[in-house]
Amino acid sequence: MRLSAIGDVCHAAAMVNRIQQHWPDTELTWVIGKIEYQLVKLMPGIRFVIFDKSRGKLAVDDLRRELAGEEFDALLMMQVALRANWASRAIKARRRIGFDWARSKELHWLFANERVAPRAHAHVLEGFMDFADALGVPSVAEPRWSIPLEPEAESWAEAKAKQLGEFVVISPAASKQERNWLPERYASIANHLADKGKKVVLCGGPGPLDRETAKAILSHNPAIAENFVGKTTLHQLLGLIAKADLVIAPDTGPAHMATTVGTPVIGLYAHSNPRRTGPYRDLKRVVSVYDECIEAQFGKPWQSLPWGVRAKGKTLMEQISTEQVMQQVDELLTGNDNR
Repeated sequence: MRLSAIGDVCHAAAMVNRIQQHWPDTELTWVIGKIEYQLVKLMPGIRFVIFDKSRGKLAVDDLRRELAGEEFDALLMMQVALRANWASRAIKARRRIGFDWARSKELHWLFANERVAPRAHAHVLEGFMDFADALGVPSVAEPRWSIPLEPEAESWAEAKAKQLGEFVVISPAASKQERNWLPERYASIANHLADKGKKVVLCGGPGPLDRETAKAILSHNPAIAENFVGKTTLHQLLGLIAKADLVIAPDTGPAHMATTVGTPVIGLYAHSNPRRTGPYRDLKRVVSVYDECIEAQFGKPWQSLPWGVRAKGKTLMEQISTEQVMQQVDELLTGNDNR
C-alpha cells in the first residue's frame, strides 16, 4: 500500500520490481492514488486498486468493497500518513508489516503487527526496500525500474526529442511555493544552457502553482524552447525526460521520474534532507543548503536531530545561488563531475 506521491511511487516501483525479479509468480495488488496510478498503470503482473482520496471517508468504503472476501498473505504498509493507516483497516492480511518504531508516525504502529528492521539515515527508497527484506526477497545490487509507457506517449516523446535535438528539462515547481527556487535564477540557468548549445524545456503538472511558476520564469524572457507545463500526461512527461540530457528540479516528482529512466538530475534542496529525499542516483549532484539551514535553526547539525526533520522558512531557497547550479551544470556537461 503506497498511495502517493509521484516521487514515492517511483521509489515503491523499484521495490515492486525487486519482488517481481526474484519471485515472478507472486500475486501483487497495489493500493494506489488515482493520479499516481496513471504513471505505473502498465506495470505488468500487478492488480491495481485505486484509492481516490477526493472521496474522503467514502474512499475507505470503496476499498473495503473492492477487497471484500479477500485475505492477503502480507500487507506492506508503506505510508505512515493517518489517512493511509486508517484505510489499511479495510484490508485483511495475516501479516501487516509497517515501519520500525523510529519511522512510525501518526499512530502507524497501531495498524501493524510486524515491523521492518530499523535503519538509521535511510533514503526513502532504501526504507521501502526494507519491506522486501522483511518478506525475505533476495537483495539486489542496484534498484531497477520497469515502468512501461503507452505507445502513443512514447511516439510523442520521440517526435518532440527529434525536433528539439539536445535538450534539458527544467521542472521548476515543487508542491509548495516555499520549496521553489527563484524564477529569475531559473531563467539565468536556461540562458546558460542555451549558451552551451542545449535547448531548454519547462515541464510540470496542471496545477495553479506549476503554471504560475512557469509564467514567472517566462516573464524574464529566457531561452526556453518549449513550455510543456500542464500540457503532458505522466507517460508523455516520463518519455520526454527519458530523452533529455539532464533534469533540473527542486524536491518534486519529475526529479524521481528521471531516476527511473537513468537521466541525470541536479536537485535543488533547502527544506528537506537530500540524503533522505533526493534523486537516488544523483545525490552527489544535489545543490543543497539544507545542512546550513538546519544548523542555523536548531543550533546543531542534522546528524544530531531526528531523521527527516525539515527546515522551515519561506526564503530558504534563495540561499541557493545561480553560480552553484551553473557549476553543477558545467561539470556534468563536460564530464568532470566524477560520476
